[in-house]
Amino acid sequence: MVSTYYPDTSFLEYLVTPDGCEQFYGSDILTMLHSGKVLTVNSKRRNGLILFKRYHAEFAGPGAAVGGDYDRDCLGALAIGNLSILCPETHEERQKAYLIRRQWIRLIRQITESSLASKRVIKILDQFEQYFPSEMVSQLPDEAFALLVGVLPQTVANVRHSANDIEDKYDH
Repeated sequence: MVSTYYPDTSFLEYLVTPDGCEQFYGSDILTMLHSGKVLTVNSKRRNGLILFKRYHAEFAGPGAAVGGDYDRDCLGALAIGNLSILCPETHEERQKAYLIRRQWIRLIRQITESSLASKRVIKILDQFEQYFPSEMVSQLPDEAFALLVGVLPQTVANVRHSANDIEDKYDH
């Protein structure tokens, strides 16, 4: 198997979604994350952020803390759902948000424990489809899932393609 790695090419400038639309990373979200303020993803909505770091991505789902010192190294962010960011008002709210962020990180870590790349992709896609509508998940770029679970974007594309082939087979 031959793989190609382009360390100087950053897809974080923009992504092209499956429907052909370019999706730009809002500098507003990045500015907010780099402000130094601790914020939280609204726990009362199905929303979240995929936070792109230099060599990986993290998911901050409902209730999770974002920003502060924790995300100063964030290079890009992809909002999922109708994103709502809140400012925790008390120390207890901030502590709870940090604990929830840790839970999201642990969930992704459990998914990445599998040595089979395709299994990691299947697990992350299934996990996202539990939280978000499948149409929304299908619009998320392969690169985002690849960075979340440590696989090549081509692996995500192959798994998605295989899943679509199986669905088409059973639809007929």
